[in-house]
Amino acid sequence: MFPEIEELKRKRKKLGVSQKKLAELVGVSQPLIARIESGRFDPKLSLIKRIQKVLEEIEGGRVKAKAIMNSPVITVSPEDSLKRAAEIMIEREISQLPVTYRKKVIGSITENDVVKAVVEKGSSAESIRVGEVMNEPFPAVNPDESLNTISKLLFDSPAVLVIEEGELVGIVTKQDVMKFLTQIR
Repeated sequence: MFPEIEELKRKRKKLGVSQKKLAELVGVSQPLIARIESGRFDPKLSLIKRIQKVLEEIEGGRVKAKAIMNSPVITVSPEDSLKRAAEIMIEREISQLPVTYRKKVIGSITENDVVKAVVEKGSSAESIRVGEVMNEPFPAVNPDESLNTISKLLFDSPAVLVIEEGELVGIVTKQDVMKFLTQIR
């Protein structure tokens, strides 16, 4: 086995990163990482460099939005009913949704917004349109934004959107940050 591969394996274990999580972050399969580490597969230099880069980012606390974001993003339209938004949240086990119109983010809706509408309108809340109760859009970052910056934004917002070239490409929630933390240690 090449010394570089042995070093990558040592670094991965030292950082407490599972083969599965490393594979996700690098964009390959977990069995491929296992074969590389066992010496049963001779990877291209470009793959070794990608693995090194991901491990260095984790080690330096430089994890980026694109590594932990959820994509594609589930959204609702301002014309959707509040009932439909609530159904999506329940089905997908999520607590907030970006509101989009013609592929542009124009607002957000959370479980709190749904509950507030029910308190105020009772059973007639089901026919309210999302656009009537939506809030400002969640803060947005680019795919290369650091986990540190995203975590700070999550103090004041339930989610952070990831926008690339004007398009919504991902979403990061507090739950995603916690999942990431539990997978690396």
